[in-house]
Amino acid sequence: MSDVVIRAEKLGKKFIIGHKREYSAILGEALVRSARSLVRRGADMLRGRAVIEGDEIEEFWALRDVDFEIKRGEVVSIIGHNGAGKTTLLKILSRILEPTLGRVELNGRVASLLEVGTGFHQELTGRENIFLNGAILGMTRQEVLARFDEIVDFSGVEKFIDTPVKRYSVGMYMRLAFSVAAHLETEILFVDEVLAVGDAEFQKRCMDRMSAVASAGRTVLFVSHNLAAVAALTRRGIVMKGGQVIFDGAIDSAIARYSASLSKGKVERDWGRGHHSAILSAELLDAQGLPTEFYEPGTPFNLRIEVETTDMPGLALELQLRDANNLPVGFYSSTIFSQTPLPNRGRHVCTLSLQPLFLASGEYSFDISTNSLTIVVDHAVANAIPFSVSASSPGGIAYDFKQSLGQGIIAMQLASSLGIEPKSPELG
Repeated sequence: MSDVVIRAEKLGKKFIIGHKREYSAILGEALVRSARSLVRRGADMLRGRAVIEGDEIEEFWALRDVDFEIKRGEVVSIIGHNGAGKTTLLKILSRILEPTLGRVELNGRVASLLEVGTGFHQELTGRENIFLNGAILGMTRQEVLARFDEIVDFSGVEKFIDTPVKRYSVGMYMRLAFSVAAHLETEILFVDEVLAVGDAEFQKRCMDRMSAVASAGRTVLFVSHNLAAVAALTRRGIVMKGGQVIFDGAIDSAIARYSASLSKGKVERDWGRGHHSAILSAELLDAQGLPTEFYEPGTPFNLRIEVETTDMPGLALELQLRDANNLPVGFYSSTIFSQTPLPNRGRHVCTLSLQPLFLASGEYSFDISTNSLTIVVDHAVANAIPFSVSASSPGGIAYDFKQSLGQGIIAMQLASSLGIEPKSPELG
């Protein structure tokens, strides 16, 4: 028997989408456009096709030329931005959608959890839905009975197992749905972003369960935007962009490729303004004083921040360092403007140099805010300076401390130097 349990060859999926256009001021053109749209919708109904609303239609390829193979027992992540085609791919692999082009080969029974409670009936109880979902997945009543107690215990909804699931909270619903999919005897498990609904304790149990599923020789295809979970659970990653596979390889390299694709697509942000001040720009600098998106652990941490002030006495800057999960990992505050009063109002460029920091490899960002002497935030910008640490090995050891594994040293130091330069004349 071949070790390949999932094979996709030249896979493509096309959707027809409609666009509503503004009617022309000329009555004749508007009538002609409406008549064409009506005839097209009527023809779609007669041919048994989906009726597309809109005056114009467009072909949209959600997937195109997707090729990959997954072997028995592999736990593989599919990552990419929203709209990259991840869910469409899983729906095709689960036989929910038919591909427009290409073919898929599956060797084994499939359990899919693409949405919270997929295959559940709202009017049935939790107990009845366990048996219903098992039957949908091709399990016999005896097979479901053999796993029933384990499913209920894992889900934590034993007290409400005979209550209709329409009365469950979203978290309870998801717990039972995941428990059913993860415990039934199927060879392949698809999971699409549903773990984000559960609490931290249940997410950890789900990760442990999927690891146990993989250790038992079953195959897991995991879609998530939680890069920490992706790195902890899987060893291989498939990166998708625009409906195509742009990378397939080791998970560390896949995450780096995905992060790089995000930075290239970065757009200008409107940071807004406070009542008395505004943060206009902020960036991380390299050793040559040039803007960069990467930080080398153990080197000076240099920042350049442009601010505008009016009549705010004792202005202070505060910086909050956050990790890839948006959790605070370091804090820096400096009442630099109260110690060094500005010569006049206007725009000023502040250069800050922090002592070398040892950060585990991963994604980070700085929140920046301007405060007054009364400790009232005037202007705050979240994730103002995003940056990456590609590798961290203090002292040159042959080991990479990874943020996703909760390792590494994080130390915030006071600024070793500070410069303030006016950029514009006093405001009127």
